[in-house]
Amino acid sequence: MTRLVQIGLFLALCAGLQARQADYIVGAQDVLTVTVYDQPDMSGKFTVETDGSFSFPLIGRVTAAGRTLRAIEEDVRKRLSDGYLRNPQVSAAVETYQSQRIFIMGEVRAPGAYGLTGNMTVIEALSRAGSTTAAAGDEVMIVRSKTGSQATGPLIPGQSADSDIIRVNLREMQLGVMSQNVSLRDGDTIVVPKAQAVYVFGQVRAPGAYPVEKDTTVLQALSLAGGVTDRGSTSRLVIVRTVDGKKKELKAKLSDTVEPGDTLIVKERFF
Repeated sequence: MTRLVQIGLFLALCAGLQARQADYIVGAQDVLTVTVYDQPDMSGKFTVETDGSFSFPLIGRVTAAGRTLRAIEEDVRKRLSDGYLRNPQVSAAVETYQSQRIFIMGEVRAPGAYGLTGNMTVIEALSRAGSTTAAAGDEVMIVRSKTGSQATGPLIPGQSADSDIIRVNLREMQLGVMSQNVSLRDGDTIVVPKAQAVYVFGQVRAPGAYPVEKDTTVLQALSLAGGVTDRGSTSRLVIVRTVDGKKKELKAKLSDTVEPGDTLIVKERFF
């Protein structure tokens, strides 16, 4: 393999890394992998120190914090070209993300803090957290600081006047509405609430609590509970609903809609 082909392959690999990380802004404590083609003694891992820079062979301190990987590559390349190497090929990638992070809470398999990578979206973040649990609802909230200041911990919905809430519908995302796949920012908190439930009891095959979507009908709720038993009557349906703090019993038809927190009761046949 000729040197020209080797350099071409090297640049192609660099391009792949850059495509994934191109927009990431480097910060203090990030660990970068800087590679100078055909110069193994100069290549390696470099930690961005608290002053926002790292020390690189021959050229000394390189400013990294607040800059993209592409800008860092160009800086190192120009300085190495100034009397050290002829036409150096330089690649920079993030080995460990430490400076920017997001928080994921609620109905995911592995809640916690996660490093933020360039162009990370809601889908990628939830995937890192092991995806949503079976109890998760269809709507996800992204709590975002209005000031842009870095959060030291999760932002709680409704507890900070300096935050906005962005609502994302997971079902629409699954159907291909990619406008719902919001790009994340440093300090964002993703909250995955539990699905709102309806309780189905009485003469059904599998009584219990079932997550429901908006406009779920009585018939759909009964289907979730396995349907009505032989002793049950679809003409003797009652919804117990809390209205203004008081419980009320409402006669129901199969076409009626249920609300989160309702208790649907199927009574026995008269004969």
